[in-house]
Amino acid sequence: MDDRTWSTQIATDLANLGVSQGDTILLHSSFKSLGPVPGGIETVIQGFIGAIGPAGTLLLPALTWALRPPDVFDVRHTPTVVGAIPEAFRTRAGTMRSVHPTHSVCGVGPRAAALLDDHRLDSTPCGVHSPFHKVVETSGKIVMLGCGLMPNTTMHALEEYAEPPYLFGGSYNFTLIDMAGNSNQREYKTHGFGSHGVRQRYDRVLELDTGRFMRWGLVLRAATYILDAPGLKTSVLERLGIDPWYFVERT
Repeated sequence: MDDRTWSTQIATDLANLGVSQGDTILLHSSFKSLGPVPGGIETVIQGFIGAIGPAGTLLLPALTWALRPPDVFDVRHTPTVVGAIPEAFRTRAGTMRSVHPTHSVCGVGPRAAALLDDHRLDSTPCGVHSPFHKVVETSGKIVMLGCGLMPNTTMHALEEYAEPPYLFGGSYNFTLIDMAGNSNQREYKTHGFGSHGVRQRYDRVLELDTGRFMRWGLVLRAATYILDAPGLKTSVLERLGIDPWYFVERT
């Protein structure tokens, strides 16, 4: 198969798992989980763009959670820390990126600007202006491509709804540089899992009624979960209302 055939196969596999033309997709990924892919990462990106079509919007996390003052977040140049596909997507022509020092998101498509532009207004990682929050409020889908369920950053946005006692840590002043090269400082509250002696267990969503929000199967060789974001929100917030510590465990 040539590169286009491989991207078409990726799009077909996604369609079989419920991804539709016009969808807004937030993708977490492991490139190596797919097996050999002729054309590499660009073939994968083209497969996702083909699955959602010109009316769809593709988002990928561009997290830089390791940054601490006096580090500077430059929306144009600061690399991601979440793998090969997000970093390639970040540097791809036409990709937009939200301005946030630890939890920025990249995107392409007709809804990208609306989902990304005002993330700069948040003072927490996944607040009401973040793309993670907006995806659960606007019928988005989350795709976990070969990486399991643990790195689902949208869970942070759901925790910010409920504010369990372990969630927040300290506050820091970060320096941010925007697309025009303008620099400013802002104070941000960070998540505090380590300082509270807990680690994330977002794989525990499998213990919920997954029929309400989840499908799974293969994309090429990658075990893949497709989560309906509003359905995930409903189930997770119900569980957090019963047990605020349900999605963490003590270290």
